[in-house]
Amino acid sequence: MEILDAHACSDHIHMCVSIPPKHSVSEIVGYVKGKSAMMVFERHSKIRQNFKGQSFWARGYFVSTVGRNEAKVREYIRNQEMNEDVEDKLELPDPNNLF
Repeated sequence: MEILDAHACSDHIHMCVSIPPKHSVSEIVGYVKGKSAMMVFERHSKIRQNFKGQSFWARGYFVSTVGRNEAKVREYIRNQEMNEDVEDKLELPDPNNLF
């Protein structure tokens, strides 16, 4: 497995990963989530107490194949912080005042 690009946001992570065909996507995601949680707990032992009986990562994940659009996907990942800042600043209409 090779991590080609990655960006950590406040509540999620985007990664472009090359996975050999002999490994399943779910196997790799489980491995990355498990190892990264163990690393966080080793470096910040007090955090572990907050997760007794719970999981560090959410159960779900989104996966898509890249193919010919790899450059666009990697650019999207690199610009995540800027994209999310713009989305956070958008004002949504008040649902109570739509009509």
